[in-house]
Amino acid sequence: MDDDMEDYGFEYSDEEQEEEDVDIENQYYNSKGMLEGDDPREALDGFRQVLQMEQEKGEWGFKALKQIVKLLYKMGDRQKMMDAYRQMLDYTDSAVTRNASEKKINSLLDFVSASSDLDLLQEFYETTLRALEKARNDRLWFKTQLKLVNLWFKAKEYNRMQKILKDLHRSCQREDGSEDLKKGTQLLEVYAVEIQMYTEQRNNKKLKQLYHKALGVKSAIPHPRILGIIRECGGKMNMHDQLWSDAATDFFEV
Repeated sequence: MDDDMEDYGFEYSDEEQEEEDVDIENQYYNSKGMLEGDDPREALDGFRQVLQMEQEKGEWGFKALKQIVKLLYKMGDRQKMMDAYRQMLDYTDSAVTRNASEKKINSLLDFVSASSDLDLLQEFYETTLRALEKARNDRLWFKTQLKLVNLWFKAKEYNRMQKILKDLHRSCQREDGSEDLKKGTQLLEVYAVEIQMYTEQRNNKKLKQLYHKALGVKSAIPHPRILGIIRECGGKMNMHDQLWSDAATDFFEV
């Protein structure tokens, strides 16, 4: 009889948890429906209610925080937005899977990158990087570093770029300091940023070195934009040296 009671109690606890999860899920989707309304504060309150309903950190709270970050961004409340983002990053330790966290963070990085507020972008990227270093997520760390280095490029902060570029190069190397052939695509992305920087600085010596290094990377499937930056650099240099055939080849590849 005692065993039956224990089994019954355990099953009841599971059912209770499932009902709670359904209620939280419904609250999330109801709040998401409010995004179509005229007052974003209603949706914001709804997503905050999701967090209050959670007994412990979980999937729906993580998703709700992503929506809260986006809403606060649109409302121009930078401080509360960053507070919500840090709270969301806390979920990545154990509350959600690595793939789920990477997908949501990546989505927010692309979303916030449209901002013209350099201070906000710097804080957002650097906050992300600290969390990614802790989580040892190298792939997303690399992408975030690229966004940060491009931010400094637009601001013409070349000294700040140099430090990040060193870190990016180091991430494309083996322990002995040689280039990791498996990371050719990432290496070309770093070269492309450097080429843009040295083009602005009119450092032709560095540009030649980078161009030939980039051509030496064989194990890569670069984005067309990256290949275009590298080939355009080569075309201009070959024109300067009156190597017309080589210049034509480079510009054709663009």
